[in-house]
Amino acid sequence: MREIAATWMRGGTSKCWVFRREDLQVPDLSVDEVLLRIYGSPDHRQVDGVGGGTSTTSKAVILAPSSQPGVDVDYTFAQVGIDEAKVDWGSNCGNCSAVVASFAIREGWVSTGPSQTAVRVLNTNTDQLILQHVPTPGGHLDEAASDTIPGVPFPGAPVRMGFVDPAGRSTGRLFPTRSPRDVLTEGVGGVTVTLVDAGAPVVAARAADFGVRGDEDIADLDRVPGLLDCLDVVRREAGVLMGLAPSPEAVARAVPKLALVSGPGSQDGEETDLTVRMLSMGRFHPAVPVTGSVALTLAAGVPGTVVNDLVRQDRPAAGLRLGTPAGCVTTFAEEHDGVPVVGVLRTYRRLAHGSVVLPDPPLLPSVSA
Repeated sequence: MREIAATWMRGGTSKCWVFRREDLQVPDLSVDEVLLRIYGSPDHRQVDGVGGGTSTTSKAVILAPSSQPGVDVDYTFAQVGIDEAKVDWGSNCGNCSAVVASFAIREGWVSTGPSQTAVRVLNTNTDQLILQHVPTPGGHLDEAASDTIPGVPFPGAPVRMGFVDPAGRSTGRLFPTRSPRDVLTEGVGGVTVTLVDAGAPVVAARAADFGVRGDEDIADLDRVPGLLDCLDVVRREAGVLMGLAPSPEAVARAVPKLALVSGPGSQDGEETDLTVRMLSMGRFHPAVPVTGSVALTLAAGVPGTVVNDLVRQDRPAAGLRLGTPAGCVTTFAEEHDGVPVVGVLRTYRRLAHGSVVLPDPPLLPSVSA
């Protein structure tokens, strides 16, 4: 058996195990094999591993100091399959991104400032630079639980995250088909969508086109007969149009993401600009992926998109207030030296630190499992 150093952290509305890149280098095993065995996959309970049995709790963050100019930390995200023996490397997780700056500071990879510290993080999955700010009063990392975000019942330490020039990181264009709207036909009889690539590739579709309001509880949406299957057909056709895969069958489960959008509303007395229910790994997300919120923010500002058609037209210009299953998530949009930066405030918390145990082979589950 081998013990691998790991830190268990909550980042935003997700939980992830955080590893140093070098610690996952195991002789005669790929990183995919190591992660699958550590997490206990494939198994819907992940009972013999550290995975949490849901898409938001079966995630890995792999970090190393960066040698690239203008970058402090290289960050690779892994979505570890649950029922499938597969690790998806095709996207970033914005929520898990929230843990990177503090981890890097604790490891001594980044020198702290006198009041706050900016950490330049490169997500290697999407070649996306993320500028993170964390409080470091007196030059010491402050992890006091001082802020709250929708979808997390307890406060956590804040981190302000800005995605630098996020458009087209996966496909080369904000709108991969060069159009703010497309009509998909495969298996759905024609539905108008916006295919947008910013933060992550996202398919935005009107909830009403699928016979739902768009503000329902996600448990109710999961139970609508045929809805998840229909949305997956749309998502896979969109993935081909976006150039992410050669065929619908080859489209990854993690990308593109799909957002059901509907008009503005109000949550807990707070006005929202847009209502969203977003899929993550085939099920509805309990809040909203950060990368998805970045894509919707940019799409909202372009006339002709499905998002722009629905969004509150008198909204503040500097961001978007998203009505999610967990509450209102507010994004910001600004410019740094003429470069667009879109992001959100997240919180994080260290949950545990120690090691996870990789057993000796065989790696495959027994026939009776």
